[in-house]
Amino acid sequence: MMEALAETILRYTERQAGPGPYEVPSLNLHIMRSDRPNPPSHRIFEPALCIVAQGAKWANFGEERFVYRAGEALVVGVETPSTGRVVEASPDEPCLVLALALDPDIMRSVAEEMDSPPVAGGKDGRGIFVADFDGPLADCARRLVRLLDTPEAVPVLYPGIMREICYWLLTGPHGSKIAHVMSANGPSRRLMDALHNLRDRFAEPVRIEELATVARMSVSAFHRQFKALTSMTPLQYQKQLRLLEARRLMNSRAFNVEAAAFAVGYESPSQFSREYARLFGVPPKRHVKHPHAIAGDQGPEGDERRAL
Repeated sequence: MMEALAETILRYTERQAGPGPYEVPSLNLHIMRSDRPNPPSHRIFEPALCIVAQGAKWANFGEERFVYRAGEALVVGVETPSTGRVVEASPDEPCLVLALALDPDIMRSVAEEMDSPPVAGGKDGRGIFVADFDGPLADCARRLVRLLDTPEAVPVLYPGIMREICYWLLTGPHGSKIAHVMSANGPSRRLMDALHNLRDRFAEPVRIEELATVARMSVSAFHRQFKALTSMTPLQYQKQLRLLEARRLMNSRAFNVEAAAFAVGYESPSQFSREYARLFGVPPKRHVKHPHAIAGDQGPEGDERRAL
């Protein structure tokens, strides 16, 4: 079935103009084709299912690396910064990826209609993991790509296919992890409240005690569960948000290095420069002079600020 999905994606990309990625905004869907390994690119992942039909990729979240190959999918249940790249691709066998947004409301709706919905995993449930993606899931993905050839059928058939994907995810071996992240109540939802608070105020000094209060947890429990969910600490999460936003501001040509550093909450431009170079591989002054000096500035999965 995975070979059929790869063939369907390959045919779709060959009919498109330009190198891609190919985006269907109304469906929060991206199709990527890479004919060769590419440099690392930086982005903020939304909750998504990233399916590799051919080739291989890796994605770093904090200090943890997830490698996913043909027949596997990266499941990201939380909005979080990431660095990723294609590592296996060639003109004869390009890397083919289908990225779908995961809608928690649809997932919860499907779970509510199941006779025996999966029980959410333990309190330290992970929000990012790699899962096998074959059989009925691969068949759903193949039908979804084929559906793009008949736009008039999309509004009628797309919702049903997405519900089917949610069903197979929930009934699969990782159903408890999915249920944990997508639950409307419980620790993960409270953690999401704290995460959104941190995201919306990332330029302000962060107090872990305040975030723990938002999550209704002790400081130690909050720190442990935040790292389990995002694969990074709250301070690492905030730092990457700041650096990604600073890069966006400098790319706009409206901010120089110091202005961007202060705008995202740094008090020391020298500290900002060190941390920027550590994440992106070049100092920010070089970026301002040569905006495309950073490899992967526009990654294969879309916009540098937010992407599936």
